[in-house]
Amino acid sequence: MAVPKKRTSKTRQLKRRSQIFLEPPPLTSCQNCGREILPHRICPFCGYYKGRIIVDFLEKLSKKERKKEKKESEVKNP
Repeated sequence: MAVPKKRTSKTRQLKRRSQIFLEPPPLTSCQNCGREILPHRICPFCGYYKGRIIVDFLEKLSKKERKKEKKESEVKNP
């Protein structure tokens, strides 16, 4: 049977157990599309940050996909 050679200090023991109490990160909703995102980040779905477009995802899409995305955003934001 395996037996530890030295005693584990309280600090090492608590460092190992600190992972038990981790919480999920707080999420906020995107002002443009309304999806859940991490705060202070560009929305990975629509490319907006603080109401301004930073990354234009529609530019990279094909014509059909672009039309579909515009329709979806109009339905969410009348």
